[in-house]
Amino acid sequence: MEETNLIIEGFKFMGLGMGTVFVFLIIMIIAMNIMSVIIGKFFPEPKPSESTAVKTQENNNNKVVAAISAAIQHHRG
Repeated sequence: MEETNLIIEGFKFMGLGMGTVFVFLIIMIIAMNIMSVIIGKFFPEPKPSESTAVKTQENNNNKVVAAISAAIQHHRG
């Protein structure tokens, strides 16, 4: 009989601990979402201009083409 009480007590403590952790994680997620909204409001990310984005993309494409060409020449030679 005493052993059964200890098992029930163990399950009670386990439920209490898991519930506490679950509630803490929910509160933490809510706090992080609120912080994200506040930071996004006061410190917005700068948007790149169209001309800069096109030049950066062209430059990246040229680098990719050069790397592929070099890899093919190295493989053949």
